[in-house]
Amino acid sequence: MSERIQADYVIETPDDPRQAAEAMAGEQSSGTFVSVPGETPELRERSAARVDSLTEEGEVEAPSLPGRMTGARYSRARVTLSWPLGNIGPDLPNLMATVAGNLFELRQFSGLRLVDLRLPDDFAGAYPGPKFGIDGTRRLAGVDKGPLIGTIIKPSVGFGPEETADRVRTLADAGIDFIKDDELQADGPQCPFEARARAVMRVINEHADRTGKKVMYAFNLTGEVDQMRHRHDLVQDLGGTCVMVSLNSVGVAGMLGLTRHSALPVHAHRNGWGYLSRAPMLGWDYAAWSKIWRLAGADHMHVNGLQNKFSETDDSVIASAKSLLEPMFATKPCIAMPVFSSGQSAIQPPETYARLGHADCIYAAGGGIMAHPDGPAAGVQSLRDAWDAAIAGTPAETYAKDHPALARALKKYGA
Repeated sequence: MSERIQADYVIETPDDPRQAAEAMAGEQSSGTFVSVPGETPELRERSAARVDSLTEEGEVEAPSLPGRMTGARYSRARVTLSWPLGNIGPDLPNLMATVAGNLFELRQFSGLRLVDLRLPDDFAGAYPGPKFGIDGTRRLAGVDKGPLIGTIIKPSVGFGPEETADRVRTLADAGIDFIKDDELQADGPQCPFEARARAVMRVINEHADRTGKKVMYAFNLTGEVDQMRHRHDLVQDLGGTCVMVSLNSVGVAGMLGLTRHSALPVHAHRNGWGYLSRAPMLGWDYAAWSKIWRLAGADHMHVNGLQNKFSETDDSVIASAKSLLEPMFATKPCIAMPVFSSGQSAIQPPETYARLGHADCIYAAGGGIMAHPDGPAAGVQSLRDAWDAAIAGTPAETYAKDHPALARALKKYGA
């Protein structure tokens, strides 16, 4: 692995692409808009960012983003910049400032998107990475093969602790593997975190004592660092097996404050992802963004779902999910478990499995379980049937002939 930090970008500029990329490298390292005393050749050799590669990809007639600098046409290119590790050391918060700081605002660019990252091995030694990942999650959930069938507490907010626990009882009796708080449910006065955790874990522990299966519940402990640690410890003391955090709410430092302390899998929610990604020529690709959080200790990461209720395309969803299984380092792969959600039902598993190529995921459905015509237990069973059929290579409609829960689900959700 190189001793330099590398980042890949797509740029759009009315300027000469090479000059724009050089301005970008200067702004994000030792340079500024004008030469300053002390910026010697020796200092630039030691600390300047480099344009390692630039490949032009054509022109467009109109700018993707507004700006002060305009032109008759706008060139697009793929650019790789690199920085010496000595500039910041293996430091994730300051890596963010280096690869995704002021460069988005530079006047030379009418579009700029961070596509991927490659980091020196020093980062692997400095950060925890996922402590549980796929194998640890399967062990704690008691699911050896196939996806973890999961769901989200709905309504998202409005239930009190006992109402939440009643919903969990219904889902546990239905055979669910995984349940999570909605990201909107944290520690409000209507449903305080501690009361919710105690009520929910009482139900989960009673169900485990009766059946031998402990449902994995991801409690949303998003908050200030001390609060998150306290909430984590409560969940652990109560026998819980997972906690959840909203990444964009707590930031890298907050995430690290939790994961360096955590002894439970950390379920990473990406709410807010749209403002970082939805404009095609601005922000981040998921592969780059998720590497920050994988290295910081995320065990599960949301990737949306096929035929989802949001704006993301199916191709983007699958690319995101596959990127989580690409090793970051030889010594520390930092593999995270993809979480499919958003409008999922028994309809999507065949294509999800075919395109993903494996079933190492959490497959979470809300209405796809709770709105099944025959109730939640049939909803859970329909998802298992759909995945079993997909893994066996049997068309869902054929499999459904002997699996009534799946047949009813295909009729309802297919319509």
